Amino acid sequence: MSDQLLSILVPVYNEQAYLARIIDRVIQAPVPCELRKEIILVNDASTDKTAEVIEQITKKYPDLVRAFHQPYNQGKGAAIQRAIKEMKGDFAIIQDADLEYDPDEYPIVLKPLVEGLADVVYGSRFLTREMRKVLFYHHKLGNLFLTHLSNWTTGLDLTDMETCYKAFRGEILKSIPIRSRRFGIEPEITAKIAKRGLTVYEVPISYHGRRYSEGKKIGWKDGVSAIKTILTYWLIDDCYVDSADNPNLLRTMEQARNFTRLIIKKSASRFGQKIVELGSGLGNVSKHLPQKETLLLTDSMENNIRILKNSYDGNAVVEVDHLDPQREIPGSNRREQFDTAILFNQLEHAADDEKVLECAADLLEPNGRVLIVVPKESHCCWKLKKYGGYEQRYSKRDLKKKLEEAGFEMETIQSFNRIGSLLWRWNQICRRPSAHPFGRFGLKIFDTFLGWGEWLFFFLPGANWFVVGKKK
Repeated sequence: MSDQLLSILVPVYNEQAYLARIIDRVIQAPVPCELRKEIILVNDASTDKTAEVIEQITKKYPDLVRAFHQPYNQGKGAAIQRAIKEMKGDFAIIQDADLEYDPDEYPIVLKPLVEGLADVVYGSRFLTREMRKVLFYHHKLGNLFLTHLSNWTTGLDLTDMETCYKAFRGEILKSIPIRSRRFGIEPEITAKIAKRGLTVYEVPISYHGRRYSEGKKIGWKDGVSAIKTILTYWLIDDCYVDSADNPNLLRTMEQARNFTRLIIKKSASRFGQKIVELGSGLGNVSKHLPQKETLLLTDSMENNIRILKNSYDGNAVVEVDHLDPQREIPGSNRREQFDTAILFNQLEHAADDEKVLECAADLLEPNGRVLIVVPKESHCCWKLKKYGGYEQRYSKRDLKKKLEEAGFEMETIQSFNRIGSLLWRWNQICRRPSAHPFGRFGLKIFDTFLGWGEWLFFFLPGANWFVVGKKK
């Protein structure tokens, strides 16, 4: 028996006719690598005898099934949110409480996850199979329309966005905020995994659709709501659950793609052939870095490491390794040396930024360069420096001193991001001094008009420094 646990999430509403049968099939279903199972039932305030059936099931399988009851009917999305909150598994799969989807196909859906190939797997009802039940044409047409609209906004190439069978790595599913209360959960979660750049696989599954007379609940109003949800999360970046060790600002700023491209453009002439990035996160910057002779991506969080490895699986140029620069002992590094080290939006979050710079120096060969982007010290925003994990803001004197102590000489320092400076100033005048001006909408506006802002607000100082240090 495997040490890893599979959480099977089952939202339930008025399914007294099918629930006992589907749970029996779920328990008997094969799973890859002999994963252990837990079944999370969430009764969404059913009005039939579903609660009684659930009580019988929990008595029959006390070690496998845990049941929770919503105080009032809130919808499928809300039930799944509750199930995610209660789950403990390394992997998770969503299972409807009827007989439309076959649990015997769990091995097909879970295989890319347990083999480390994927972060998310969709079971598609429209990929080629040996046989299929003939579906209602207009229902299928609606599914295909929503899938194509979702694909257009996310850039994914799915064949079945609305499928029930979605499987996830457990910690990834727990880190995705779900706002939709009803069937909008399908396009919402699809938009968010796309924006996070997670590795998605799609596999063929069978589908035994039922009629509305047999208890099918989704209707045309849910289709209209799905369109609204697709467009909403096309415009809004809301991809991470807030937590103490994962501040929303850090995750939100990962969606500022134009800001990242501007940094890469500034750095273009400085990149060498052997590049190392410290604090790669989920690959927000690394996806834009040039892949020359060697590109090493490092991070201190194992979850990020695994996601990066999945993203660059099979790439002969890119390597991924665990590294915590605040704990690395200078001189102990046995990796090959590099000619370029990247510290974009990282140094200000470190409690010991001197140690991070020493680690960068340790990784570099003589005359190698460290490329740094940090927030500027400013009289208008000094009160904000602790917001979202900021440990430091920097003056030119601070940076020069820290670089010299780590064994670098400052080669270049430039001020940029004038529109960011304007937003900080506006926030200081109009809002609470401890608030951050980049909400989700604010960030979208900032990132969209970033290039124009550099030209239009030429008279303002920038909010950030771009620094190049050369190892002595």
